[in-house]
Amino acid sequence: MGKKKTQATTTPIHKIIMVGAGGVGKSALTLQYMYGDFIEEYDPTKADSYRKKVVNDGEECFIDILDTAGQEEYAAIRDNYYRSGEGFMCVFSITEAESFAQSQEFRDQICRILDNEDIPLLLVGNKCDLAHLRKVSTREAEALAAEWNCQYIETSAKTPSNVNECYAMIIRLIQQQKQSANKSKSTKNENQKNCCVIL
Repeated sequence: MGKKKTQATTTPIHKIIMVGAGGVGKSALTLQYMYGDFIEEYDPTKADSYRKKVVNDGEECFIDILDTAGQEEYAAIRDNYYRSGEGFMCVFSITEAESFAQSQEFRDQICRILDNEDIPLLLVGNKCDLAHLRKVSTREAEALAAEWNCQYIETSAKTPSNVNECYAMIIRLIQQQKQSANKSKSTKNENQKNCCVIL
């Protein structure tokens, strides 16, 4: 009994925030990943959070996914959401050039609110099953990702191409960031221990 309790308290939790213009498929991606269902109709004004236990690269962890659908216009709510995030998936639709252009605004907001550009972030081009309606080329999206120093992946919540892969990628980025932060912390503590004061 005690063992189970210890395991529950030590299982890491990674917080993922879904951002992007309305109607690009943030909720559809999340629901496909959570439940294996493609939902065409959902309430775009409702923010939802989900928790799932996963094993990623051999590490068991919980992921909390916050879908910010329809809440972006409320700056105070948005800022609180962003501050709680450890990793961000910036989603646009490959069939809507405007949603791609808005991706820059979302990233700028995240960097400004967190006061940091070195954040686990993934650029996601959704609706790749509608390639015949494509308005944003893969090359354009890859160029933007290179500018942001992040990875780019194309997904379809419908088929569901690369859905599991994109979440695995963002979890990996969060894990790497946390490991790096822990290393820096232990190095700093070690340096403080080795520091002597001469009076």
